[in-house]
Amino acid sequence: MSENNVLVLKVDVDTLKGYLEGVPRMADVLQKRGVKAGFYFSFGPDNSGKAIFRIFRKGFITKMLRTKAPSTYGLKTMMYGTLLPAPLIVPPHQNVIQDIFKAGHECGLHAWDHVRWQDKLPRLTEAEIKADLQKAFDAFETALGVKPRAFAAPGWQLTPAALAALDSFNFDYVSNTRGRSPFVPKGFKTLEIPSTLPTMDEIYGADGIDDTNIVSRYISLLKPGLNVHTVHAEMEGGGKIKQFDDLIAQTLDKGYQILPPREVAINIKNAPEGGIVQGFLPGRAGALSLQK
Repeated sequence: MSENNVLVLKVDVDTLKGYLEGVPRMADVLQKRGVKAGFYFSFGPDNSGKAIFRIFRKGFITKMLRTKAPSTYGLKTMMYGTLLPAPLIVPPHQNVIQDIFKAGHECGLHAWDHVRWQDKLPRLTEAEIKADLQKAFDAFETALGVKPRAFAAPGWQLTPAALAALDSFNFDYVSNTRGRSPFVPKGFKTLEIPSTLPTMDEIYGADGIDDTNIVSRYISLLKPGLNVHTVHAEMEGGGKIKQFDDLIAQTLDKGYQILPPREVAINIKNAPEGGIVQGFLPGRAGALSLQK
């Protein structure tokens, strides 16, 4: 695998709108292009409206304006969990994840409650984290009849308690950090495959990047070997679906393989041990977990 140029596609599904509308659109593009991706689902309540409490984080308002968040997520989504009740995402609509699974894409866990993990993780105990993971684990198994083998952390948020909780589920790998190459976090056992490229919401609207040139920007960022790109069902599966399609087409034209993360994970033997630190990245509000 190391001799090939690879783009791993990792789709995070955060909201009910992204799940019901974005996921099928992205699946159509992937089918057209003949490639597979990994989809990581938030299973429980869509509490997206509670994200408004991030307003005091440096850069949050700028990001919301730069990415045109109201049109990306929809006003209803931005009121879930506050002015509107938080609807469950997957359990009432299992056909969506079942269709993705039947199409041969990888399916994994993203969260039970995406906002709870992203915003409250440092205050959660290992037992509380395990309980939330178990709810998502059980909902996954109910929907697909198999156990989930991978997890991707919302907002790249991690704590030692979360790492210990994740280890207890014996996932084949996780994708919880931003970094350069696969590693095993020091003191833990589960393989980590970090995202290596910036997300669209981090670079869109910055430095003159818009709909016309964002794909060429991504193509310029591809490096020889392994590249891991996280996309979102709400953005690339919504108003940026053309850019998603163009990115896949141009990446294939450059001779890169496009694979789901599991196809990389199964070929990794004796990954090096590595550290995780909290830090900041351009275009993202708040700290996140980075490969040291």
